[in-house]
This record gives sequence, structure tokens and C-alpha cells, in this order.
Amino acid sequence: MLNLIQRKFRKIPKIPSFGFLLIILVWSLTMGWLLSLTMSAQGADSLKTMGTVDVVPAKYQQGQELYIQTCSSASCHIAIPPQVFPSQTWRDLLQDTQHYGVVLQPLYDPILTLVQNYLYHFSRLRLGDEKTPYRFNQSRYFKALHPHVKLPNPVQVSSCIACHPGSKDFDFRRLSLEGEQSQPEK
Repeated sequence: MLNLIQRKFRKIPKIPSFGFLLIILVWSLTMGWLLSLTMSAQGADSLKTMGTVDVVPAKYQQGQELYIQTCSSASCHIAIPPQVFPSQTWRDLLQDTQHYGVVLQPLYDPILTLVQNYLYHFSRLRLGDEKTPYRFNQSRYFKALHPHVKLPNPVQVSSCIACHPGSKDFDFRRLSLEGEQSQPEK
């Protein structure tokens, strides 16, 4: 009986181990290449349409849209990512009718609640001993992201746009050549 089993197994042609490994290698490379093509095509589209620093869940998207619409004007400033300030700064800014020396109409509900929810959800925490920054160039978060950037005083909209050409569209990911050169060496 043992001889019969051994004879049946001897009849199965053996695949040379080198040939088998070569087939697996070619198959793996092909699948990896196809996957990378698919992912890069999807990634490029999502970065073009996303623009923001974080992906915004649906329940905060209307608040984000209202924030950008309300707080971004070419004559004053651009809307900055909520992560730049701690929640305390956003609370103060939304309640202050003397907004950086300009009298503004206050926001009322439901717009105020939607904008607050968006800003508070995406803002960063303030450290215990940290002063609440009122200007973004005083922000610990901003300074950490821009360690080699020398900003003019006072900071103008054009200062941001020089390095972030898509900032008027709330896109801070794309950098100009000048912005790329100011990045620290990795």
C-alpha cells in the first residue's frame, strides 16, 4: 500500500523551487504595481478635493463651509485651519465683536452653533501654562509648523499666500517653491 502511494506522488511533476519563486515574485510585483496605480489615482483626486488639513466628517461639513464663508475675505484675512488655535481662542474670537480692531456683526444661532462645533472639534488643546494666543503667529502650533519662517509684522494675507497658494480655497497642503524651501531638512 505504501508503495502505491509513493508511486502516485512520484508521478506528480515537481516544480523547480526557483521557477515557483519566480512566478510568485512576478505575480507580487504585478499586483503591487496595479495597486499603487489605483491608490495614486484615488489619492490625487482626494487631495485635490479635500484641501483641508483633516478629513471633515459629514456632521461638521456645514460648520466648516459656514466658517470659511464667514471668516474668509480677501480684504481682511483667510480662514485658517482650526488646529492653529486652542478652543479658548476660538471661543474668544467668536464672542468678540471687536475682531482685531474691526467691528463685526456677531454670529447668531444656528450658524454660531455650527461654526463653534466645527472649530471646537478640530481645535487643539492648550497646555496648562500656555497663554491663550490671539494672533496665529503667537500660536505654539503655528510656530511648530513654521520653525524657519520669518513673518513680517504685521502679518498680511499675502504673507500666507506666498507659501500656500491654495490658502484662499482653504488648501494649506500645497506649497509654493518658496514655501517648500522654508521647510526644515528631513
